[in-house]
Amino acid sequence: MARSGCIVPNDETRSRAKKVVRGLKRAYPDAECALHHDGPFQLLAATILSAQCTDERVNMVTPALFEKFPTAEKLAGGRIRDIERIVKSTGFFRAKAKSLKGMARGLVRDHGGEFPQNVEDLIRLPGVGRKTANVVLGVCFGIASGVVVDTHVKRISNLLGLTTEANPEKIEQDLVALLPKKEWIEYSHRVIHHGRKICIARRPQCPECPLLACCQRVGLPPLET
Repeated sequence: MARSGCIVPNDETRSRAKKVVRGLKRAYPDAECALHHDGPFQLLAATILSAQCTDERVNMVTPALFEKFPTAEKLAGGRIRDIERIVKSTGFFRAKAKSLKGMARGLVRDHGGEFPQNVEDLIRLPGVGRKTANVVLGVCFGIASGVVVDTHVKRISNLLGLTTEANPEKIEQDLVALLPKKEWIEYSHRVIHHGRKICIARRPQCPECPLLACCQRVGLPPLET
């Protein structure tokens, strides 16, 4: 991935990144994707639905979706109003239903229903961006194609001082440059768990944080002593 306008890692930042990785491993050794799925097709559909929606809500919706449309072929041939009805509670349901049907059509038309295992082919499918592609390739195939940057990863990576960027693609570039490739997949899972349990956006539990010693706490007020 080409780097453009992102920070150049220095020894201090690299050292901090190593400490963050070690701390996350100790705190969340078994962290995994929170979206329920059975295979890459289901995870791709669930990740499309997760935009501007909680994983919990997506997990409530997908059983009905996959019962009616268990394969890409079935979803590609489904009626758009039926898809909309099932996914309505996830928000932006018309756009999501269109993306789901388009994604399934793309899989069938361009890949014979088989699942492409590279970012370039995946992001050509409707509703699929780098984050979605990275999620599926990492979780289902163990392919470290990049670092998944969701709202938790964006916010916490800035707090930790691992990036100064606001754009997810530039944040990904910074993290790819800092983290060992073998950590790209698990870093995101662990940070997402950390954001839900300890580093909560509106009320971060800094005194309880296992990363406190290596966190820059960028933008947060000083801790009371």
